[in-house]
Amino acid sequence: MYNRGYFDAGDAREMGLKRQRIMDQGPSYYSTPPGPTYMYNPPPPLPPPPAPPTDFSYIGQPPPFPVVRLRGLPFGCTEGEIVEFLHGLDVVDVLLVHKGGKFTGEAYCVLGYPLQVDFALQRNRQNIGRRYVEVFRSKKQEYYRAIANELSDSRGGSTARARSSEDGKDLAEHTGVLRLRGLPFSAKKEDIVDFFKDSVLAENSIHITAHSEGRPTGEAFVEFANAEDSRAAMAKDRMKIGNRYIELFPSSHEELEEATSKCRVLDKPSDENDETEVATGVLRMRGLPFSAGKDDIIEFFKDFVLSEETVHITYNYEGRPTGEAFVEFACPEDAKAAMAKDRMTLGRRYIELFQSSPEDMNDALSRGR
Repeated sequence: MYNRGYFDAGDAREMGLKRQRIMDQGPSYYSTPPGPTYMYNPPPPLPPPPAPPTDFSYIGQPPPFPVVRLRGLPFGCTEGEIVEFLHGLDVVDVLLVHKGGKFTGEAYCVLGYPLQVDFALQRNRQNIGRRYVEVFRSKKQEYYRAIANELSDSRGGSTARARSSEDGKDLAEHTGVLRLRGLPFSAKKEDIVDFFKDSVLAENSIHITAHSEGRPTGEAFVEFANAEDSRAAMAKDRMKIGNRYIELFPSSHEELEEATSKCRVLDKPSDENDETEVATGVLRMRGLPFSAGKDDIIEFFKDFVLSEETVHITYNYEGRPTGEAFVEFACPEDAKAAMAKDRMTLGRRYIELFQSSPEDMNDALSRGR
């Protein structure tokens, strides 16, 4: 399926040339004797293997090491599932990242050549199971550092690092900023303050992000007084606000600034925003089995009048299902009532429902095939 190490087309070409030189050295015990034969004919020379696609932006300088970092992986995720997630790309190596013997939900993937990194980045926020996975460009040094940490972990270094963490000395991954994912769209700053009630937070240290139209993204950034406080707050990871469990990730001021530069920040989410969400009559479904069809979704919402024309399953650029769909209800009241099905199961998968809009639906459908 894949192997460790970096193997390029130049190696294969040199092997082919060596094989050809051996064939050209003349007769031997194993070679074809000179002159005509009625039993065997020498095989034609092997053509050189095709070179991998070239990214012409790297002309005149060494190409970057083709590695990406994945974040937000399911905790039971296997290397095979990651290879399947990157289906169609040449996965040379998969390194699952652990800390203290526990999987962190991150992995590094080495690809066949640099151009494939751009294709891997197109998988950003697509799903493995019911979790959407973030894909980032990485560097050779980060990948090698992760390998060194894994080796240290396997030799007992994890005990020392865990002890250092308990002493409050290992603060490299915490800068005092956490990112929250999975917030209810109705969540307000006071809900987040209450969620972190063991920490001292001011409302101006909480940044709820929103789309350009003002609709919440379900994410937020929280600035704590120091790195020790943000580390302690990680104990709240996967606890609930309302009926939604919240995922926490160590972040940074740079990531906060980048997010707020791309998104709107809701200082005071208003009730009007919530009404706007419901008034569209469109819901987004997440966590669908990849085998689910429109008839399965209609059956899921059997208490409502739906047709195949009002159910839209999204696909990625390869034509594979993303695990998401949009459903247009007859009226906003039906959409609001259908939210009662949030986190109910379709087959063996529980389904998350989100208020959406025709604009979001059209944007998602235009990105796939």
